[in-house]
Amino acid sequence: MKNNFTITNNKLFIGGMSARELIGRFGSPVYVYDADIIKRQYASLRDTITYPNLSIHYACKANSNLEILKLLRAEGAHIETVSHGEVDLALAAGFTQKEIIYSCGNISFEEQKELMSQNIAMNLDSLTQVRRFGEINPGGKISFRINQGIGAGFHKHTITGGPESKFGIDITQIPEVKKLAKQYNLTIAGIHQHIGSNILDENIFMQAIEKLLETAKLFPDLEVIDFGGGFGVPYKPGEKALDMISLGQKITKALTQFMKAYGRELHVRFEPGRYLVAESGVFLTTVTEIKETPYKTFVGLNAGFNQLIRPAMYGAYQEIVNASDMTGATSLVSVVGNICESSDFFAKDRTISKFSEGDIAAILDSGAYGYSMSSNFNARTQPAEVLIEDGKPRVIRKTNGLPTKKLLFSEGLSI
Repeated sequence: MKNNFTITNNKLFIGGMSARELIGRFGSPVYVYDADIIKRQYASLRDTITYPNLSIHYACKANSNLEILKLLRAEGAHIETVSHGEVDLALAAGFTQKEIIYSCGNISFEEQKELMSQNIAMNLDSLTQVRRFGEINPGGKISFRINQGIGAGFHKHTITGGPESKFGIDITQIPEVKKLAKQYNLTIAGIHQHIGSNILDENIFMQAIEKLLETAKLFPDLEVIDFGGGFGVPYKPGEKALDMISLGQKITKALTQFMKAYGRELHVRFEPGRYLVAESGVFLTTVTEIKETPYKTFVGLNAGFNQLIRPAMYGAYQEIVNASDMTGATSLVSVVGNICESSDFFAKDRTISKFSEGDIAAILDSGAYGYSMSSNFNARTQPAEVLIEDGKPRVIRKTNGLPTKKLLFSEGLSI
């Protein structure tokens, strides 16, 4: 297990509190986040990329809890959004309009007009969006997302660059962007890219950064270069974490050299999401039964993929530990949920300290794309979220209770 959390008397502790105490106070299942880890991750980017004109925009789709947004804003982060709802959350968390950027993906004309009326900076994603912008605001400034043919990520569904990607304007279409800009008297003030999610190879990062800097030379009026996110965290045993000191130095050097050649200093943005919050989170669940078959041992939990979908959707690996018996004798098990779907697995054929009914199963690295992708599928509840800061836990989102009753009551019915 990684050293984000501690073991005392063979039990798992998170932010100084035992998993058993947390479940006793806040129920099971429950998401628990350690604020110190979020602060640590933000500082590791802020302090290693030393280019002076830099802003770090938290990609809040990773975890959009309002208190997480407030925490990161207090640390100095700006924010990246991908829906009007996320813009509303950002404003509610105290981010100013100038601190918010919006990545447009197949949005309606109405949504684009509304964002423009709020003066939210947008990374336009298509020629259609560029044209719409020009029709609404001729003579304005635009930033657009470029697909440069570079894509990377831990799963094909998280790769956001290259010929199969739906995102961005292809690099071969830059002449068409310039034509539209001329038609509507638009200034191309920013360019943007995002190649994928959970990247652990710094060479891929630098390849993408250097490619965008090369493309930037085609635009003489730039004010902003946005390199997107993708900074990864190690989920699997043996995976090597990004060396942010090394990567930060390389990024800073590349930016400094480019700005000198470009003739002036531009503003630079990065958009980390997972990197800032994933390792802070633990999804605490309770073992409901141990099912032995002639072929396998299944450990059943009181949670399902409606509450943490990454393993089912992506085949993603997340470390699971027996928080009640961290170093006991091990057994080979498959850890499954309570959803009526065959894909409802959290782990297959995994060696873990032997579980008994009532033990706490802790799914680590669950701070990103956990609750934010949850649902009420099978009419099951969404869990509570708890933040531990300065050794004190507090509920930052209550469980949504019984969705069936709420739905019926909202329709004027009863059961």
